[in-house]
Amino acid sequence: MKDCTISVSFDMRSPDWATPTHELYRAAIEMAAFVDRIGADQIGLMQHHGSDDGYLSQPFALAGGMAAVTSRIRFLLGAVILPLHDPLELAEQIAVVDNMSKGRLGVIFGAGYVPYEFAMFRKSLGDRAKLMDEGLEIILRALKGERFEHTSDAGTRPIFVRPLPVQDPEDIILVGGGVPASARRAARFGVGFGPMKGELVDIYLAECERLGKRPRTYFRPRPGMPLAIHLCEDPDEGWDAIAPHAVHVITEYAKWAQAEGDASNSPFRGLTDPAALRDAGMFAAWTPQMLLDKVAGIEGVNIGFQPLLGGLSPEQGWKSLKLLEKTMAALREQSAQT
Repeated sequence: MKDCTISVSFDMRSPDWATPTHELYRAAIEMAAFVDRIGADQIGLMQHHGSDDGYLSQPFALAGGMAAVTSRIRFLLGAVILPLHDPLELAEQIAVVDNMSKGRLGVIFGAGYVPYEFAMFRKSLGDRAKLMDEGLEIILRALKGERFEHTSDAGTRPIFVRPLPVQDPEDIILVGGGVPASARRAARFGVGFGPMKGELVDIYLAECERLGKRPRTYFRPRPGMPLAIHLCEDPDEGWDAIAPHAVHVITEYAKWAQAEGDASNSPFRGLTDPAALRDAGMFAAWTPQMLLDKVAGIEGVNIGFQPLLGGLSPEQGWKSLKLLEKTMAALREQSAQT
């Protein structure tokens, strides 16, 4: 496992006052090709449905477009909200994109939490756990090439998927989540784990050992690193450029947390003021040297960028990515010395 992972993520939000959606999608494809060329490790594509600002609803489609203009960077889709979707269709999408990318796909499946999304897809929040387990079983069996019948509350149906993916299914699929049950689920199905909290990795590894299963790909979030870094020459000017977009993102996540009925424990509470949000460190505007100083001596760190954060103009996003290109060699050298 590499000492640091350089990730470039896209959620494709486009509030009315920000960059038009079609401009963001064109820029995202071009940026994918660029970060592939300069040596970034991973492109992250997120998923939500029914968001006013156009949050990415079809990450497999965008991953396919990006796969066509890249050759080595991996894709991590997540969290794809498994309980909302037909697992047979998800298995087919995984197989096709993995073939398009020649085995560069990873998918984090999450249980979901936004009531409106479940209403859109006529699913119950109370069925999340059952749908996760049922969906994972179908997807894994189908992607291993089985032809079988599956029985559920809706009846019995045949399952058969072709083409098959390039990678082993267990190396594609990860379970996401923020509770111990998600760690145990990942171990039970023999797949990877992408938790929200680093300490859950220990539960995952212990459960894999107890079950006699080999741990697959997993990530351990490290405290103190921002969700997204915007590289700039002047931190104050850089923050002014991203602040309204960062506030928009946090405000929208806070609305979802409130709809779930957990607003008091939301990590986004009280962060709609730009100064408070900057102090919280979820988003950062740093010079390249500030970035190098921050990651020095930290092992296994994920260095994340969102060049189109909350509808940020592609012009600003390109400034950050061009500075990343200039900093890449130093980041790799520092990582090798950690």
